[in-house]
Amino acid sequence: MSPDRSAETPQLPSSATAALQSVCNWFKDRHWTVFPFQMQAWQHYLAGHSGLIHATTGTGKTLAAWLGPVAEALAETEQCPTATGNDALRVLWITPLRALAVDTLHALQEPLKALSLNWSVESRTGDTSAATRRKQQNRLPTTLVTTPESLSLLLTRSDAREQFRNLRAVICDEWHELLATKRGVQVELALARLRRWRPALRTWALSATLGNLPEALAVIAPPQTRLPAAPAVMIQGASRKQIVVDSLIPERIERFPWAGHMGLNQLPDVLAAVDQAASTLIFTNTRSQTEAWYHAMLQARPDWAGLIALHHGSLEPATRNWVEDGLRAGQLRAVVCTSSLDLGVDFSPVDRVLQIGSPRGVARLLQRAGRSGHRPGAVSRVTCVPTHAFELIEAAAARDAIVAGQLEGRQPHHAPVDVLCQHLVTIASGSGFDSADLFAEVRTTASYNQLTREQWDWALDFTARGGESLRAYPDYHRLREFEGLWFVGSERIARQHRMSIGTITSDASLTVQYLGGPTLGTIEESFLAKINPGETFLFAGRTVELVHIRDMKVWVRKAPASKQVRIPRWMGGRMPLSTELAHAVRLRLDQAAQGIFDGPELTAVRPLLELQARWSEIPRPAELLIEQIRSREGFHTLIYPFAGRLVHEGLSALFAWRMSRLQPITFTMSVNDYGFELLSATAPELDRALQQGLLSTDALMDELQQCINAAEMGKRQFREIARVAGLVFQGFPGQPRSARQLQASSGLLYDVFASYDPQNLLLRQAGSEVLERQLEHSRLVRTLQQMQQMQLVRRQPQRFTPLAFPLIVARLREKLSSEKLSDRIARMTMQLESAADR
Repeated sequence: MSPDRSAETPQLPSSATAALQSVCNWFKDRHWTVFPFQMQAWQHYLAGHSGLIHATTGTGKTLAAWLGPVAEALAETEQCPTATGNDALRVLWITPLRALAVDTLHALQEPLKALSLNWSVESRTGDTSAATRRKQQNRLPTTLVTTPESLSLLLTRSDAREQFRNLRAVICDEWHELLATKRGVQVELALARLRRWRPALRTWALSATLGNLPEALAVIAPPQTRLPAAPAVMIQGASRKQIVVDSLIPERIERFPWAGHMGLNQLPDVLAAVDQAASTLIFTNTRSQTEAWYHAMLQARPDWAGLIALHHGSLEPATRNWVEDGLRAGQLRAVVCTSSLDLGVDFSPVDRVLQIGSPRGVARLLQRAGRSGHRPGAVSRVTCVPTHAFELIEAAAARDAIVAGQLEGRQPHHAPVDVLCQHLVTIASGSGFDSADLFAEVRTTASYNQLTREQWDWALDFTARGGESLRAYPDYHRLREFEGLWFVGSERIARQHRMSIGTITSDASLTVQYLGGPTLGTIEESFLAKINPGETFLFAGRTVELVHIRDMKVWVRKAPASKQVRIPRWMGGRMPLSTELAHAVRLRLDQAAQGIFDGPELTAVRPLLELQARWSEIPRPAELLIEQIRSREGFHTLIYPFAGRLVHEGLSALFAWRMSRLQPITFTMSVNDYGFELLSATAPELDRALQQGLLSTDALMDELQQCINAAEMGKRQFREIARVAGLVFQGFPGQPRSARQLQASSGLLYDVFASYDPQNLLLRQAGSEVLERQLEHSRLVRTLQQMQQMQLVRRQPQRFTPLAFPLIVARLREKLSSEKLSDRIARMTMQLESAADR
């Protein structure tokens, strides 16, 4: 990659310099100061460069990216006074969330009138009205705010090249949210097509929380696409915004904490914090937790009805918009929300952010902190609300990592075949393509720059004729060749494809609607399978009774509020502790092992950690703690790599399988973010296992495939791949297919490929995605390598330690009802506390 060029000031023509002066005057009129990084971004844009702007939330990234294209138009107007500037599409602004489109529109429109620039700025997302879409069908605005999916839809138009004939710039907002997803790959492929039509196109990305900046820059502006006189630049925000991270310390700290709480024992302190602030965002990590907290707050403070709200991605757009408008206007005291409000929406009245539970990652906490004080010069503050004692350590560790600038990197996807197959149909649905030309175009992306001709030919054959296994089925013949170009097979296929474009997949969702009333949002089919008509559940902050499910709609009626009410569960709710936060936690534990309890959080958990040291050991960064405990249940082997839940799921299965090959033994396993438990009826031969390669990385891939249910996990992952690749159609509007139908279709295809086409690239992709996404394979390998270098610290405590207790509870939760589990935990805690006091 070419060296960073952000420090060099480009030489600009006088017209561009005059345009920048107009921009600076607009800042001055508003009593604002132009930050150096903003000026750098404008200058580099005007010089024809692409780049990445990385600056703290609330310091003016949007204007840094936007006013470069605006200044360019001003300069052109000065050179040609008769030009109106309101010609064909000039700027594409890509946002990862439809909810951001409204705020982005307002932010982009604000300077145009003051600078006398007659530009039209519109959005095009899934929420855009039919009337606006029809108008845009004839003529796109000067600037279009859109999503990756809507951009791909534009590429299916036969006149797409003509519509983009004057495009100057593409700006990707919140790049960190797209970079590590298939949506990011979708954007890469779309940008490759646009660069083919517009070789001088400038591509820019914005982010506040990225740890792998050079890699992120190489994806938005691949080296192989850069013109000789137009390098890609990294623009860093010059000043760090002041971030305050503190914690609500519970009055009583449990010495034997366990995960699984909603954190509602902290409700009085949270209510007091909300009372002291003008407007508060209360972030949770799951939609279920959001519903529970909103319900509990309203029960505790019924006088806050209408003054507090909840916000998550399954609510109706109208409800989400009402909440966002209320936050902007300062009319809401508090909003309980998920990551649906993580990104770029500007709520200036918000002066307090609370984080319920561990943020699981440094960048996530930093992003959420930036929702308060969201303006240059203001202080951003986030207060962590622990749901158990160990989360106080994580809060202190996250603060340390933020100060040190240790943010998580976002690793891009490498050449997903399902996205490539979808893209082939997208381009074929438009003006068609020449195979050799599109192959060369796709290889200009960072994701597919190593794509081989053999892989390309396979994807083309599979998309056009169904490959080896599906060649006999016309429904899978989606492309046809005519005079050297590939086109979509039929209008029916094109129509189905347009309705299926995108890479966002989830469990099938049904619309929740009152009988004779409005819709409330969507709920996943997997949850509905567990409740019967007449039962109540909590949704959109309301207690509702299920009447019946008909025509893929969940019909409900209002029900009396109740303390005992079921809370919906959504898939994808568990996030592992990030590598960066786990490292920071180990550094804090290292200090505690030395008797240093710095800060209010460590002071609060000091009794817990001192008990851990007394009964066993506080593991230090270069140590691997192994606890072996015997109880009435059997022999407990507890290992603490601090590598996150997903890695520990893989390690526990691997270790159990390796030890079972040395002796006849069966294990029951439990995992959390700090370690894992192996429970057996007989004593495991741990010494022998360690000597014979328990920590080895040799033949790791093959052994993981054997010790986990690789086939079943691969089949589940294949459902998503089949949907993205276009093998499974989810149904027409108003006639969606059920999750059972989709599962049956994708499962049948998986079995066919596994039996008759084992080298199928989509099948192989499913296997690799299982290893990487379900078990974090790369991190697992690094963890094993680190464990080989660590000093083994083996202890045999007489009873469960504070580190062991959460793992024991996690295992019991899998086999006991809630009431029985509570009773069991109470008895265990009483016995352990009694022993600790002796």
